[in-house]
Amino acid sequence: MRRVGLLRRGGDRAIEAGNGDLEHLIRTFNEMLDRLEAENSASSALALAAQEGERQRISRELHDEIGQSLTVALLSLKRVVDRAPDDLREESLVAQEAVRASLEEVRLVAQRLRPGVLADLGLRSALTSLGTEFSRSSGIPVAWELDDELRELSGEVELVLYRIAQEALTNVARHAHATRVDFSLTSSTKGLTLRIRDDGQGGDLREGAGIRGMRERALPIGAELTITARPSGGTDVRLVVPGVEARS
Repeated sequence: MRRVGLLRRGGDRAIEAGNGDLEHLIRTFNEMLDRLEAENSASSALALAAQEGERQRISRELHDEIGQSLTVALLSLKRVVDRAPDDLREESLVAQEAVRASLEEVRLVAQRLRPGVLADLGLRSALTSLGTEFSRSSGIPVAWELDDELRELSGEVELVLYRIAQEALTNVARHAHATRVDFSLTSSTKGLTLRIRDDGQGGDLREGAGIRGMRERALPIGAELTITARPSGGTDVRLVVPGVEARS
């Protein structure tokens, strides 16, 4: 009972052994775990759908309201700079650049909240864009291996892959002190495997909010998530989605 974790699909089950009341108790316990796991998966799916809806709402508000207001302010400052006397021009330019930087940051936050490129251009382009932005902001290069022969995936599976990759790269940038990231999305008879490895110092692999969030995302699509420390240093994040193979 202590080993059971409902965020790990098909986790430890007691071995049905013995006879009479003991065997009945073990079977009932395992059936209870199956029900709890199914209920947990369903509730996680609902919660994550609500979360994605809220992300999209906030993203639209950032883009449509704050983004447009900053754009108007930037255009107004440009006119001020053009007309400003020499003794005020430098301060006006500083203010203009500050607003420009804020506008760019709002754009990036809105993009992280709602990956429009995922819906518009597909998973490969979305992951490539995610890795490019990660390298630009962190200075850590990414080595890619993306399977060319992936079957078409559901929107739910694509979103899970994207969000887990996003969280894993965020953890690398914040905690790993890495100099390289190996990123792969490949298919085999076992299914589709997303793998993100870094050469950093490794981090705290206890079930914090970030790791728990990744497990909650993996659960509704029946995927298996493992996060381990690499012998050579760094962290290995692996997500396996069963039933997804390359095109024949």
